[in-house]
Amino acid sequence: MNKPTQPTYFEAQQWASFCLKTAQLPTDSARFLLLGLSRLDQTQLLIRYREPLPSTVWHAYQQGIDRVVAGEPVQYVLGDAPFYGLTLQVDPAVLIPRVETEELVDWILTDVPATAPVRLLDVGTGSGAIALAIKHERPAWEITASDISTAALQVAKANADRLHLDVKLVHSDLLTSVSAQPFDIIVSNPPYIAASEKDVMDASVLAHEPQTALFADHDGLVLYEQLATTVADHLTSTGRLYLEFGYHQGPALQTLFAQSMPDATVTLRQDMAGHDRMLRVAMTLTRQ
Repeated sequence: MNKPTQPTYFEAQQWASFCLKTAQLPTDSARFLLLGLSRLDQTQLLIRYREPLPSTVWHAYQQGIDRVVAGEPVQYVLGDAPFYGLTLQVDPAVLIPRVETEELVDWILTDVPATAPVRLLDVGTGSGAIALAIKHERPAWEITASDISTAALQVAKANADRLHLDVKLVHSDLLTSVSAQPFDIIVSNPPYIAASEKDVMDASVLAHEPQTALFADHDGLVLYEQLATTVADHLTSTGRLYLEFGYHQGPALQTLFAQSMPDATVTLRQDMAGHDRMLRVAMTLTRQ
């Protein structure tokens, strides 16, 4: 398919879809990129489909499609990604927020009464996605977000400032530098992919997303093992830990936390695809 010179919105998207299909990449990136660059929503785009695409947008769109065809995630091309109704700045210092993590946010919001006074810690916040989404939905909650990466914390701060959401940011390796005052909720979506899984991963993820936010030792379990031995001291007597994990790690993590925290109740939860994906560890008042 020849590249059009002065295309309509529809013709531009049609050309981009052809380029992506030829490269054996998902064609929905063509629409996603066009929506992002034009700053239109889906309805506005449909209304304008037969109108000429502004030349500045067409130029940026061509460059963006070239980058996507070369393997770069479309969210990094745009510089932002949607998450739980928010638009978050993302760059290669942070993971692109996933829809499965929105389900973890949902679980917390539906599990804990909105009127409850809550101190929450998001461990390994990255772009700030979990912490900011929860703060947006529960403005009265006291939210702290930590990360070992200073570059990630800069992205999280930029997102918090732009969204006018008051979240405390802390540089910390897991729980080592966070407040000694216990939290009602600790949530984390840590690196959990085993090095042995690289062969089955998407090439664009491996090439562009931060490796330290993807991979963990001991079959991807090492950070959960560290949390299992330290998290109880950072939770209130009725506190709760919420975790996201890889689809095959549920049984191992259920056993790990049941053994490490025998007075707590450990619950697995599946994602919309039917895979074990989340875990809740609920403390009880019997803990001394």
